[in-house]
Amino acid sequence: MATVPSAAPLDIATPPRGMVRDALRRHPTMIVGIILLVAMVLMAVFAPYLWTIDPQDLSPVRRLRQPSELYWFGTDMLGRDVYSRTVYGARISLIVGIAVAVLSVGIGLFFGLITGYVRLADTLIMRVMDGLMSIPPILLAIALMALTKASLENVIIAITIAEVPRVARLVRSVVLSLREQPFVEAAVASGTRFHRILLRHILPNTVAPLLVQGTYICASAMITEAILSFIGAGTPPTIPSWGNIMAEGRSLFQIAWYIILFPGIFLSVAVLAVNLVGDGLRDALDPRLARRM
Repeated sequence: MATVPSAAPLDIATPPRGMVRDALRRHPTMIVGIILLVAMVLMAVFAPYLWTIDPQDLSPVRRLRQPSELYWFGTDMLGRDVYSRTVYGARISLIVGIAVAVLSVGIGLFFGLITGYVRLADTLIMRVMDGLMSIPPILLAIALMALTKASLENVIIAITIAEVPRVARLVRSVVLSLREQPFVEAAVASGTRFHRILLRHILPNTVAPLLVQGTYICASAMITEAILSFIGAGTPPTIPSWGNIMAEGRSLFQIAWYIILFPGIFLSVAVLAVNLVGDGLRDALDPRLARRM
């Protein structure tokens, strides 16, 4: 009996050649986002060489100094250099943002592929995901942190658990639309194994939306980490994160406004850079938007 030949995967989410280049040309804000993001990464990596000192160096003699040529961002109530603490704080935010994005995308991709193609798994797993999504992410992260001790690793785990359901639902929706496509039906009819259908025919078409979603998760994770640290439920106070710096300066805002201002500016710029890159990727990888450019 003749078999139905396996059709090649339809590149639904793969941009044609030159689309990314056109997106960069038509959306200069993406270039701005990339430049800002690269600058943040370089600042975090080369923090010891950017005229900084030990961010934990205490000096009561120089406490609450206003921004000047000697102390660019001023000093806090313990005499610590706010500029050095702000520069080193970029490491924490970027580590949390990137780690949460990678973990949540990876775990959400696994659950999304399974639930989108296996009906029994969809019934069981997605009910759990729906329950997690019914809780606001920040409240879920606070609840998870209340069950553990304050540490960078626990912050990453707590935020990841809060973000996984959104990625899983995104991938599930993509899989549900792809499983009815002719090339998938042809692969099933030709006897292609289950794992090969997922890896060869469906997985490549989830890359584009996952890249965009990953950038938004990265930005959201940085904000969530700052909120957790600001309310005392995030990283330990000994770690110079932007949230911790702002939390320590809130009681002295009227006389030492700079302790909150500079970390807040850096956090805003980092989140803006990631969102600009995400918007550019969305325009470049979405075929419907690309046709309008």
